[in-house]
Amino acid sequence: MKAVVSRSWIGGEIDAPPSKSYTHRAIAVASLGRRSELLAPLISADTEATVNAARCMGALVELEGEGEGERKKMRMRVEGVEGRPITPDDVINAQNSGTTLRFFTAIASLCEEGATVITGDASLRKRPNGPLLQSLNDLGAEVFSTKGDGTAPIVVRGRLKGGNTDIDGSISSQFVSALLIACPLADHETCIRATNLVSLPYVEMTMEILAKAGIEVGVEGESDSGAMAKGGGPDLLSFHVPGGGRYELREFTVPGDFSSASYLLAAAALTSSRLKVRNLFPSAQGDSRIVDIMRDMGVGVKWERNHGAVTVDVEVAGAGLRGISIDMSKNPDLVPTVAVLAAIADGITEITGVAHLRYKESDRLAILTGELRKLGVKIRERRDGLLIEGTNTNLRAAEVHSHGDHRLAMALTLAGLCTGTGTGTGSEGETVIEDVECVTVSYPTFFDDLRQLGADIRLLAS
Repeated sequence: MKAVVSRSWIGGEIDAPPSKSYTHRAIAVASLGRRSELLAPLISADTEATVNAARCMGALVELEGEGEGERKKMRMRVEGVEGRPITPDDVINAQNSGTTLRFFTAIASLCEEGATVITGDASLRKRPNGPLLQSLNDLGAEVFSTKGDGTAPIVVRGRLKGGNTDIDGSISSQFVSALLIACPLADHETCIRATNLVSLPYVEMTMEILAKAGIEVGVEGESDSGAMAKGGGPDLLSFHVPGGGRYELREFTVPGDFSSASYLLAAAALTSSRLKVRNLFPSAQGDSRIVDIMRDMGVGVKWERNHGAVTVDVEVAGAGLRGISIDMSKNPDLVPTVAVLAAIADGITEITGVAHLRYKESDRLAILTGELRKLGVKIRERRDGLLIEGTNTNLRAAEVHSHGDHRLAMALTLAGLCTGTGTGTGSEGETVIEDVECVTVSYPTFFDDLRQLGADIRLLAS
């Protein structure tokens, strides 16, 4: 499917979709507990992969909806395995979800007997997992890649015992989150020493869910920049996880997703619109930083934390947008959004600290550079980031490709909203984005929401 996007304006009020990251974690923890009820979970391709994995390992998951259409409020009831997952009858297919693959690789190490095989689609089978596999082996399980290179398919034999392990977190914080979810159910306590840990807020999110389920993880950090909760990211963090525990996540309400909401907020800034996005309350989500980032770039943005509402109000398209220098090591999912904002800003934007974006659904640094250049953006790829010289004017309409990456599909759609005349095969000024069905991974109602707010977008069969 392709999206044909014309220059247009948006405005109004809308609810942010539920958080994908919280939904993954809540399902995983609930599947290992006794009986849980999850309110307002995100139902997307990625979270459905997690539901399937939980069912494969013995959990009973029932989904109910209230209201009509894709925006109806969902409720998920989970009867968990009480810390003793069963060996699946078949291979677990994580589809395109790296979170599912990594979380359930660790969860599978809790099985008493037999072996679990977990794999995914062609893209997922290229993503690295070596540090996680090594740590699980350190902690008493037997885990290996069938290809011997750390990529899926992965074979897991238990049972996880606990102990000590060192892990390099420079590729993905999901390795540490996976261990944190499984290790409370190991026989003995565990010490996880993580170095070079990226995307730290996602680990904090995991620990928040664990705490709500009755498991407290101790953390010690060493860094010039201070403790874990402060900026910068420690060079070494030690996580102390008690063993022999059990999960009691009786009820959990999934908060709104700042990562997904960033596209709506940026769309308003790019199209001189006034927009209020609701259901954005304070949480452990590091991507709430989008509010501060947009403010630093000159956007009029206000976050009413008590009411869970973020409002963008600008008078002239791109007015006041200015380039910034920013380390986004903790917020890599925001990079595509910020790159598009930078494209029409006044001045140079330097994004650093995100070398790990090369290990996502695509090499986001390389592909974002190539696709934005088609739209006339002066952008240079660096080893760990991007250098963008803003045009301070409209972009050039063109044909671009998502490369099957949901975050790139949504970011390129934003760019299409602020294009002028173009070189594409469609009508003058239309940007055509190929393979946009991938947005169902994290934000299934993305195009519907933008069109509801006034965006001129047509979806066509490829």
